[in-house]
Amino acid sequence: MKTLENILTTGLILLLISVNALAQDKSVYNEEGYTKLFNGENLAGWKIPEGDNGHWSVINNVIDYDARSEAEGNKDLWSEKEFQDFQLHIEWRFKGYGDYLFPLPTILPSGEYLRDENGEIIEPLGPNADSGILLKGVGQVNLWCWSVGSGELWSVRNNKDLTAEQRAAAVPISNQDQPVGFWNAFDITVKGEYITVKNNGIVVIDHAYYQGLNVVGPIGLQHHGGSDAKTGKLKGASSLVQFRNVWIKEL
Repeated sequence: MKTLENILTTGLILLLISVNALAQDKSVYNEEGYTKLFNGENLAGWKIPEGDNGHWSVINNVIDYDARSEAEGNKDLWSEKEFQDFQLHIEWRFKGYGDYLFPLPTILPSGEYLRDENGEIIEPLGPNADSGILLKGVGQVNLWCWSVGSGELWSVRNNKDLTAEQRAAAVPISNQDQPVGFWNAFDITVKGEYITVKNNGIVVIDHAYYQGLNVVGPIGLQHHGGSDAKTGKLKGASSLVQFRNVWIKEL
């Protein structure tokens, strides 16, 4: 016969499970008009690269990638739906690094690299992982282990046709990344050709001009690196990455 204590304990456990399920169903993003891009169970709504062979997968309710896609050509994971102006919330973390050290230059606030007295870029070797949030087939917000932090807009910073101010705006204001293994949260706003990125609640890219961004296209999760054909080891900037809680609100 169950004791009163056991009954109360069982009831409390069931109550907590119910509250947790309700909280997930009634997400603050849902209440603010966002819709899910990832259902937490499978990759429905996403285009898996043909020939990938399971390297993009869902493990423990997160999108998991091991940087070893066997697809020919584009190995990125793309949403089936396309968007123009939007607010995107996406959480991400690196699981680890590739098998080789990688040159990690320091990006200055101007967008230029730190150089030595001879003008050579200073590139100390270090562990690195690399991925990105792809914007409509024409843009990318970087995820990586560089000292400048994630959120950098590579193609903007390196576009010599832009003004110095426009290129500098593509450099994160501060490094807000959590250590490898811990979760981060991006909130990305795209309006026309301008983009703002919050990393863990802090604005790191503030209304930066992104030439060509005012188009309609899918959201992508980037493959980067991969295995060395000779050794089978992962290259030094591979996408050992996971994603969860992917929500989008069209503007």
